Amino acid sequence: MSDKKFQIIIDCGSSKIRAGAFNEESKNNPFFIESNFYTEQFNLKPDIQKVIASLEKSSNEFIDNINLMIDSSKTISIAISVFKKIEELKLRQDDIIFLIQEAKQQIKKYYSDYNIAHIIINNYKIDNVDYSELPDEIDCQFISLDIIFICLPSELVFRFKNIFSELNISINQIICSSYAKSINYKNNLNLTGEVSFIDIAFKKTSIISFYNDKLIFLDVLPIGGNHITKDISLLLKIDINEAEKLKLNFEKNNEHTDNPNFSLEMLQKIAFARTEEILELCDKSLVSNAKVKTQSKMILMGEGSKILDNKFKDKISFSKDIDFLEETLGDVCQSGYKLRKMYDKQEVVVVPKKQIKQGFFEKLFHFFK
Repeated sequence: MSDKKFQIIIDCGSSKIRAGAFNEESKNNPFFIESNFYTEQFNLKPDIQKVIASLEKSSNEFIDNINLMIDSSKTISIAISVFKKIEELKLRQDDIIFLIQEAKQQIKKYYSDYNIAHIIINNYKIDNVDYSELPDEIDCQFISLDIIFICLPSELVFRFKNIFSELNISINQIICSSYAKSINYKNNLNLTGEVSFIDIAFKKTSIISFYNDKLIFLDVLPIGGNHITKDISLLLKIDINEAEKLKLNFEKNNEHTDNPNFSLEMLQKIAFARTEEILELCDKSLVSNAKVKTQSKMILMGEGSKILDNKFKDKISFSKDIDFLEETLGDVCQSGYKLRKMYDKQEVVVVPKKQIKQGFFEKLFHFFK
C-alpha cells in the first residue's frame, strides 16, 4: 500500500499549467500552483518540472505519480449501444463487464488513433424497461447499455506520457479537462434540467450538454481564444504578445491605451466580433443535435471567455441568454480531483450510483484501468 498522503492533479493546457496537491488524510487546504506562458512554440517539460518541484516543496513529499487533465480540439465523443441475451435469467457482474468490454473493443477497432478517456453508461435497458441506475437485484432475459466514450487523440496522450516518463513520473489517469470541469460546476451549482457548458480555451471550444445527470452531447470546435488574439494582432498591426495582453486587460484598458493608433472601442469591436462567431458556431452545433433543446441554458467558462465576464456580455449580439462562470485555479484542479474520487467509487462511469453488491463498481474500475 502506498504511503503517499497527497494526490496530485495537473491540468496541462495550451497556454498554462495548473496543478494541485490534495492531502488524502487531512482536510487542510490543498496546495495550488500555475505556470503561465504564451507562445506558439513552447517546451512543456521545463515548465512541468518547475510545477512538480514547487508541489514537492509545498507538500514535503516526493512526486512519482500524478493524474493528468488535458484537452484537445480533436477530442471526440462516441455513442454506442450494446446488448446481450441473459441465459441464466439473472443479471450478473460478468454480463456488464462483457458488454462494456465488447463496446470498448469496437471503439479501439474503428478509432485506433484515439485513446479512451471516459466510459459513461447513460442508460440500462432491461427487458425493454429503461433504468438510469443499475438495479440491485433483478431477473433479466435481455439487457442493453447506452454508452458514451470520450476519446482523446492517441498522439497527444503518448506525447504527455513520454514527457512524464522522462521525469520518472507515472500517470494514474488521464482526464478530459472540459468534461471534468463541467460536471464539477454543474454539481456545485445544483443545476438540473438541460444545461450546456461552453468552454472557450486557447485553441478550441468545447460544448458539453447535460440533462440532469446524463451527458447528452459533447462537441469540440477548433476555434478559441487564440483566434481572438490573432485577429487583434492582425487588424491592429501589433505584436501577438501585445495583442494577448490587450485582450486580457479590457477593464484596465478602459480608460486609456498606450498605442495611439487605435481606440479601446476598436479593440473591443474586433474581440467581440470573433467571440460572437464562436458563440454562433456553438449554438449551431447544439441545434444540430436532436437531443438538445433550443432553450438549453448556456454557461460560458474557460480562459477565452474572460473578455466577456458579466461586465461586457451585453456588448455582444447573441440571441441566447448566457451566463458567465468565473473559474479559479482551485476550481479547475478540484474538478479533476472530484472526478477521480467518483471513479474510485464507481468504476469508469459517472451516472450510475447504486452498486449490485459491495465492491462491484470498484472491481470494474480496476478492470478497465
